[in-house]
Amino acid sequence: MSGTPPAPGGIEFALLTGERLGRHLPALAALRIEVFRDFPYLYDGDAAYEEKYLRTYAEAPGSAIVGAFAGPDLVGAATAIPLRHEAAGIVRPFRERGMDIGRIFYFGESVLRKAWRGRGIGVAFFRHREAHARASGDYTHACFCGVIRPAGHPRRPPDHVPLDDFWRRRGFRPLEGAIGHIAWRDLDEEAETEKPMQFWIKTL
Repeated sequence: MSGTPPAPGGIEFALLTGERLGRHLPALAALRIEVFRDFPYLYDGDAAYEEKYLRTYAEAPGSAIVGAFAGPDLVGAATAIPLRHEAAGIVRPFRERGMDIGRIFYFGESVLRKAWRGRGIGVAFFRHREAHARASGDYTHACFCGVIRPAGHPRRPPDHVPLDDFWRRRGFRPLEGAIGHIAWRDLDEEAETEKPMQFWIKTL
């Protein structure tokens, strides 16, 4: 991927599109299910749904899926898409603030296997996606959202450390009062419920 930073040791980054994306869809789906099963998302995922979701996401104009490979193995991935292509529940907080949806890029997910964390790959994911957004048109901001869980949630691990400080070091800040909602089924739920999501934003 030209114009982007060098990769952390042992990792190759690749923009997954077309036939290469198709080959890696099962691995991408499995990776999302594995990572999002942990707190704070507690996502009870389904492989068929995940593959369909990823294919739709990847085919939206201007979108990108960045894969992190250790040799032939996919160990992480991050997604980015122009905000105007996202679902109404994601777009609504920005429309309510009178922001120009056509100039905002949305960073959907960043997932990485535990064994590869703490090596700078998460930082590189943000850099690759920001470089893609800057190269894709007249985008002024990047944004993403994170799930809001109560401090006393019964599944919160004692050693859980929120990613807020990591996101702030990347230059993002919470967009005050901007709360969206995404529905999924938690591990202890029988059906999907909407989860509140705090939006974060950065000027590109």
